[in-house]
Amino acid sequence: MSKKPHTQPPAAPQSEPAEADAPPARLTGKQYEQELSRLHVELVKLQRWVVAQGLKIVIVFEGRDGAGKGGTIKAITERVSPRVFRVVALPAPTEREKTQMYIQRYVPHLPAAGEIVIFDRSWYNRAGVERVMGFCTDQQARDFLRAVPGMEQTIAASGIILLKYWLEVSEEEQTRRLQARIDDGRKLWKLSPMDLKSYSHWFDYSRARDDMFAASDTAWAPWWVVPSDDKKRARLNVISHLLKHIPYEDIPQEKIKLPKRQKPDGYTQPDYPFRYIPAVH
Repeated sequence: MSKKPHTQPPAAPQSEPAEADAPPARLTGKQYEQELSRLHVELVKLQRWVVAQGLKIVIVFEGRDGAGKGGTIKAITERVSPRVFRVVALPAPTEREKTQMYIQRYVPHLPAAGEIVIFDRSWYNRAGVERVMGFCTDQQARDFLRAVPGMEQTIAASGIILLKYWLEVSEEEQTRRLQARIDDGRKLWKLSPMDLKSYSHWFDYSRARDDMFAASDTAWAPWWVVPSDDKKRARLNVISHLLKHIPYEDIPQEKIKLPKRQKPDGYTQPDYPFRYIPAVH
């Protein structure tokens, strides 16, 4: 009996995704916390360098509702000084502010030496929510897009380091996150009437985003896009990126040692009926 000829298994169809293209596995909580802890140490080093060198930095976060801007900003700021890292999240403009030059209400919040200002939404409101929801005219939006590159060039020329991040969330993930806000009493405060109104305008926001990028993605103030369906990876990637794009050095610090406490010198604890809170936990 003759042997059957040896044949190779059929090649995988070209349409099948390669294994290398598969999405990375989700980070475990431990992996995330370990890497975030390491990056927090670097952010503290950056903070000390910014103060010592008198640097001025602006970080802009934009993206659709539910894209993860708040969580990313919290991850950046939770271990640094709020006097150095200032978060600016302006409310809707007052009637007086509506009559001002559009950029006017943002200028007072730009950093002085030794400050990092993080805008949780920024002057790009005019290119996004104001345009889509009808709070400005199409002409006002076009005028803004025409003027913003020159404005940001002026900001950069003044010595401010400007970083702009767009957090990109998918339709499915945005729906999941907004629904979670509805279902979780701890998150209801995150869901504004404007979130509900803007949810149905997905493609209007897509067009507004595309026009914004085309007009303001410049050499001196480029847009950096952050895929944010995986919130943990998005936060780590943003922090890693900004650390690489803001030059800093680790300033040597003398070893810190606690001093000796003073002696009681006759002090005794008073017999006072202190009002302790109930120990319910």
